Amino acid sequence: MSERLRPRDVALLAEESPSAPRHNATVEIFEVGSSGFDYARLVQLVQERISFVPRYRQRIQAVPGRIANPVWVDDENFDIGYHVRRSALPRPGTVEQLRELVSRIVSRPLDRNRPLWEIYVVEGLADGQVALLSKSHQVLVDGIETVDLGQVLLDQSPETKELGADAWRARGRPSPFTLMAGALRDSVTQPDTVVDTVRSTTGSVLRAASTGFRTAGQVVDALANRRPSPDSPIIGPLSQQRRVVTVRTDLAAHRKVREAHGGSVNDVVLATITGALRAWLMTRGESMRGIRQVRALVPVSVIDEELEATSMGSQVTAHFVDLPVWEPNPVVRLHQVSYSFQAHKEGGRGVAAARLASLSGFAPATFHALGSRVAAAERRSYGLCITNVPGPQVPLYAAGARMVATYPVPPLHEGHPIAIGVTSYDGFVYYGITADRDMIADADLLGPCLQEALDELVDSASSGRGRAPRGRKKRKPTETS
Repeated sequence: MSERLRPRDVALLAEESPSAPRHNATVEIFEVGSSGFDYARLVQLVQERISFVPRYRQRIQAVPGRIANPVWVDDENFDIGYHVRRSALPRPGTVEQLRELVSRIVSRPLDRNRPLWEIYVVEGLADGQVALLSKSHQVLVDGIETVDLGQVLLDQSPETKELGADAWRARGRPSPFTLMAGALRDSVTQPDTVVDTVRSTTGSVLRAASTGFRTAGQVVDALANRRPSPDSPIIGPLSQQRRVVTVRTDLAAHRKVREAHGGSVNDVVLATITGALRAWLMTRGESMRGIRQVRALVPVSVIDEELEATSMGSQVTAHFVDLPVWEPNPVVRLHQVSYSFQAHKEGGRGVAAARLASLSGFAPATFHALGSRVAAAERRSYGLCITNVPGPQVPLYAAGARMVATYPVPPLHEGHPIAIGVTSYDGFVYYGITADRDMIADADLLGPCLQEALDELVDSASSGRGRAPRGRKKRKPTETS
């Protein structure tokens, strides 16, 4: 029997629009070396591993009359060549050219008539490197039934595990009568199905109406030459185009700051982003008096039996942090961010970064997807979503090719023209920034601002300025976060 989409999944689909496509993306860079890693080898690898994520060969099928939520059905026309695509940069391709290509690809919504994912092999990078750009819809990767495909493609050693393609064959497309009969059966055996369908349908209508009102308001504002939110430059309507910024930093630098001032690597990451936002706002001539803080939604991993269980061994929930962009002292910014996580760390629900990093497979892509789902569901006001996921500190491989970099590319939600994802991996911390191309035309400045903000914190650690907040103990240097 086909699995029915849950109300939250239907809501994600209903809230998607051309200006706010709901897919997460990741850019991974590999050293080919003697592995011979190329497009053909990736296709073979996907064919060998896709059986671990069967939903990647399923599409969404609506029920006639919408008397029940849609269902997942096998795509009888599944074509691996459609989903695994080949692209190239003019040799030797630069990082800037790769970002531009990624920006254009992530701007395009996925085709709902097919399984909701794509992977691009980007050849032509300098030093013979190859990049993989993966896109997976939020409704596809729920952490319960399905993890991100990238999580099953990577190995902990260069020796490739030859699994062989499975003997999968698509089950026949269900007829309209079968779909309706299944809906009626579920309404009898699972009474919650009717309630869920009513909620999903009603919610879809209300969300569509709300979107229409927002669009009308944006048109009026545009005609009147008014900014949508004059008190915040990171709140406003989205266009259909994106700009992607990537920054690689040393994990050792973050740890040095942590050892000098206390807190965690996560605190240092947030303090770095705070400093970068402050510097970026100052380049725009924004008054620090008018913008004292930016409210950030930071999804965190917890152990909570009241939340929906996932296959990752923990749940993900929202945590709100007010980033003090008005504060000129980098150490004070760090202490304020660290204090905001005090209750979370002492509540006993938090999951240690070392535990997350030790999960089987490369889990950051899945956790970033779960964090984006949390942000999509959160109705409270926030200005910026930041997902920070610790990854393994050992090299990983795809078909023998070593992964040397991984950048998250988080989606933008309506009204939020900036989102930031952070992944630590093999001695580095990788920042990925997604920005609306029209509203944040100067997004490229955020890259240098991030590096300068981290350097400022490192300098404070080297000079011995600042101290840990009262009543706090510095963590042992062996901790990851």
